[in-house]
Amino acid sequence: MKVLEPLIFEQSAEGRTGVDLPELDVPGQDLTALLPEEMLRQTEPELPEVSEVDAVRHFTRLSTFNHGVDTGFYPLGSCTMKYNPKVNEMLARLPGFVNLHPYQPEELTQGALRLMSELQDDLAEITGMDAFTLQPAAGAHGEMTGILIVKAYHQHRQDAKRTKVIVPDSAHGTNPATAAMAGYRIVQVPSNERGGVDLEELRKAANEEVAALMLTNPNTLGLFDENITEIARIIHEVGGLVYYDGANANAIMGLARPGDMGFDAVHLNLHKTFSTPHGGGGPGAGPVGVKEFLAPFLPKPLVKRKENGKYTLDYDRPLSIGRVRAFYASFSVLVKAYAYIRGLGGEGLKQASENAVLNANFLMSVLKEPYHLPYDRVCQHEFVITPKNLKSYGVHTLDLAKRLLDYGYHPPTIYFPLIVEEAMMIEPTETESLETLERFAETMIKIAEEVRTDVDLVKNAPHTTLVSRLDEVAAARKPDIRWKKSE
Repeated sequence: MKVLEPLIFEQSAEGRTGVDLPELDVPGQDLTALLPEEMLRQTEPELPEVSEVDAVRHFTRLSTFNHGVDTGFYPLGSCTMKYNPKVNEMLARLPGFVNLHPYQPEELTQGALRLMSELQDDLAEITGMDAFTLQPAAGAHGEMTGILIVKAYHQHRQDAKRTKVIVPDSAHGTNPATAAMAGYRIVQVPSNERGGVDLEELRKAANEEVAALMLTNPNTLGLFDENITEIARIIHEVGGLVYYDGANANAIMGLARPGDMGFDAVHLNLHKTFSTPHGGGGPGAGPVGVKEFLAPFLPKPLVKRKENGKYTLDYDRPLSIGRVRAFYASFSVLVKAYAYIRGLGGEGLKQASENAVLNANFLMSVLKEPYHLPYDRVCQHEFVITPKNLKSYGVHTLDLAKRLLDYGYHPPTIYFPLIVEEAMMIEPTETESLETLERFAETMIKIAEEVRTDVDLVKNAPHTTLVSRLDEVAAARKPDIRWKKSE
């Protein structure tokens, strides 16, 4: 067993310093006189006193404890933690992009505007939509933008009776949260035995009070809804709109388009699907696409190509819901998405989706023997298993996840979706090799055997990490993240 040195967080020692600031170079100027006295500190701030070498070593050492897709397999279901080409990071750092100011005159930003315009067109083609905004900063932000567009559409038609949004029980938690923040009442519909939307329950819920249905396809079980066109027809018949949560577009890009399924609006997570590393707090991007009848309500400005071939920002949009963020978008994320799409092309995007689906079905076919598979059908980019068949040993999904840490793997998503008890959601993505998948499968099989032969080994895991099991509730509610000077 690997022996780990204890991590010493307290690095401060009186009198140490890591930087010497220059003397004030504004002669004869007392800068404190420029501030009101009540805003001036009366005591020195309590900051740690550390040398540069101690600070560098401390944070560098901390970084080695992180698990990321650059260091190992990261099968986090629903989050698409795939490897992204480093060349796209280089392209996003080109001086002409990173040194561009968003308020530069249009005649000096034609290259950036062209990129944005062509990306709008590419995303529209990939999703089957007619128009796109690039403004939203993340998936949930895209959802909010999309639902506000839906709301503006109904309000413009003076259809005030639309007060409800239908959300399947397998939805991402942001879906009902978004609709509620927009002022809608949430109506949940259950899943059927195949893991799709229960059509009979949907018909009962669908009426003229419904503003929209929010749906992910494939859903959070990793299953493509076989009744998607009928679902769209049911909602459209009562005058509602169908909104596509694009979080799982990694399974269908180049293969199927939400617009062809009957969706009226869609958001995409560029930081999951189109080559920006996911996680770490950003930046992200959640562009929203709509059918033609919803285009007038898109946030302004939109990038527009003029008749003379030049590009401009179009603010003349009287029905627009207005800005949803400062400036125009997370531009570096847009550059990476543009490079990813143009680099792969249509066939490349299709192959990426096919590989994601193939990898997921390979793992599912292997792991459904040692574990329980609640929906035994072809999956898309991810699937859900549980330790239901190991329940008699008193083991839980959390135990399996902790034991995976001992073998150097980041655990899959656990306890989601909520409709599956003890869920473990695995998404291998398209960028992992067969050898990686086989090693992961062998490890999962080995852990299942450990449950049968030495269950305490699993229930007390992890054994080789820097810390063992934490009080996760206390860590979430009472995090200790601020340095305080020792008494």
